[in-house]
Amino acid sequence: MKIKNIILDLGGVLLNLNYQLTIDAFTALGIKDFQSLYTQANQTDIFNQIEKGEIKDGDFIKGLMSFLPKNTSTEDVTNAWNAMLLNFPAERLAFLKKLKTNYNVVLLSNTNTIHLDYFHKDLKEKHGIESLDDYFDHVYFSCDMGMRKPDSEIFEEVCKKENFTPEETLFIDDSIQHVEGAKAIGINAHLLDVKKTDVIQLVRSLLAKFNQ
Repeated sequence: MKIKNIILDLGGVLLNLNYQLTIDAFTALGIKDFQSLYTQANQTDIFNQIEKGEIKDGDFIKGLMSFLPKNTSTEDVTNAWNAMLLNFPAERLAFLKKLKTNYNVVLLSNTNTIHLDYFHKDLKEKHGIESLDDYFDHVYFSCDMGMRKPDSEIFEEVCKKENFTPEETLFIDDSIQHVEGAKAIGINAHLLDVKKTDVIQLVRSLLAKFNQ
């Protein structure tokens, strides 16, 4: 069955990330075992809550500050949390524009309003655009949906809203647990190994394979 629809992750796929920078930043602030609280593969409940929009930004910051010295500021915590967010290469924006002319393309990201505020500010400063809305048919953020990857319900919800047939849908993510979650409902899901390839190369090769 040919691919008609494409679902792309944001952080680590389109937006370059370095989780270690946030781990290092919180370690420097005083949390010596931050990796026990948060990694790419696993995280404690407070991170799930902020990504599902179940708690406010201020409560999330206060929650993290409870692990830190009393003289730590909210700005320190916000900067440490955003440290993982790097650049969004211009060639990926151009690729998305071209991709959208031939496929139904949506964004699906586990994220939070703190990261989104920083990301959109950076997007404006670096690329002169307010958001990614013009580059996708629809943009889905976990904090708006009240659900997150890898739970099957979020993939089912996106497919339902977009009228996507899973077998006709390609999904790219850099976290294996999210890929497995998408595969569970029949989506053609593939892991992006950023150490070996770029999202543009991976999508092109997969589309050539499926649509030959």
